[in-house]
Amino acid sequence: MEPIFDVNAPKKATNLSINSDLLIKCRAMKVNLSATLEKALAEKLAQTEAEKWAQENKHAIKAYNEFVEEHGCFGDEFREF
Repeated sequence: MEPIFDVNAPKKATNLSINSDLLIKCRAMKVNLSATLEKALAEKLAQTEAEKWAQENKHAIKAYNEFVEEHGCFGDEFREF
């Protein structure tokens, strides 16, 4: 599967505002803030892209499901499970 962003792109400094108590507690636990945020953003991007794809293809998905309901899946006669 192809990545949804360039994992080799250079890092870029940015300013964020987060809950001060959350920040204090994460720093005390030595949480890598950059890595944690990057992972969370990548997961959110993947979720958003998947939702966008499903929305853009909902008519084709509906048509396929209706076809399968009426005619069955291609190769059903060869399945052994």
